[in-house]
Amino acid sequence: MRYKGKTNTMPVLHNQVSNKVLKERMLAETEPRTTISFYKYFNIQDPVAFRHQWYQQFQALNVFGRVYIAKEGINAQISVPASNVDALRELIYSTDPRLDNLRLNIAIDDDGKSFWVLRMKVRDRVVADGIEDETFNPENTGQYLKAHEVNEMIDDPNTIFVDMRNHYEYEVGHFENALEVPSDTFREQLPMAVEMLQDQKDKNVVMYCTGGIRCEKASAYMLHNGFQNVYHVEGGVIEYARKAKEQGLPLRFKGKNFVFDNRMGERITDDTLAHCHQCGELCDTHTNCKNDGCHLLFIQCPSCAEKYEGCCSVECTEEMKLPEDEQRSRRAGREVSNKIFNKSRHRLSDGLLNSHK
Repeated sequence: MRYKGKTNTMPVLHNQVSNKVLKERMLAETEPRTTISFYKYFNIQDPVAFRHQWYQQFQALNVFGRVYIAKEGINAQISVPASNVDALRELIYSTDPRLDNLRLNIAIDDDGKSFWVLRMKVRDRVVADGIEDETFNPENTGQYLKAHEVNEMIDDPNTIFVDMRNHYEYEVGHFENALEVPSDTFREQLPMAVEMLQDQKDKNVVMYCTGGIRCEKASAYMLHNGFQNVYHVEGGVIEYARKAKEQGLPLRFKGKNFVFDNRMGERITDDTLAHCHQCGELCDTHTNCKNDGCHLLFIQCPSCAEKYEGCCSVECTEEMKLPEDEQRSRRAGREVSNKIFNKSRHRLSDGLLNSHK
């Protein structure tokens, strides 16, 4: 059934069951699930109608995950029962001619427990980029690079690989000698990348990200800012790793690929590049602080996880054990604007994370 465009007949659809119950249902499933990500920049006349149609159809296939829809396109990270993968693919391909044969990135290190609820949201942009220049065209992108081409270019001294993921993603894994654009957000990275490479416009610039959506837009932004030889890794790290393994190519991405679901990472190689943010031991396992008044994202080794009971500090460990009413009282009015540990802003002291409250 092809997408028909604007309609006023569909109700607003949303989840009506608690997250706790939904997670319990997912964990009780016996059929394995497949985790898939995909995106496409294309004009959608009526994102709300598009969202309503897809929500009903995805729900019928028991799809979980996040789908963002905007006038500029779609961005999705989902899981689907293995028996429904082909039906999902056919649904996506038949929605709109521009989605025919859309690349679906299949997760590499997948336990099928990545999501337990379907959330579809209409947004202004599928990727928040902060770009206000109306002359910018996200469809005017750099050239795709396949896995073997990535490996060929990574050793070229006239080529710069630019990581368009956040600092905490780069920390646990990246392409060899890739340039980090140290930031918490993609909207901050775009102008930073242009500034950092301003005197190297004569070189080949290769952008990469997790599944391709950020680096594709970044390649268009670099071209928009006068760079000539711009490339981006087709399908991002996910597709690169899959194809490199299928083709028996050396893996030039080292470590773990951070993913934005319950897994928090796909193991690409056995290399451990990061360190526990509490004790400094080699470790690349991200976790969220167990204290409901914090939920800081940070790296924690098994020893520190036991010592601090899954929390990021003694303070959080103690607060988590307080009566619920006192915990709520302490959380009231507390602003936790940055829930990600950043080495450049936070410090380690006596085995504790500090300055994040």
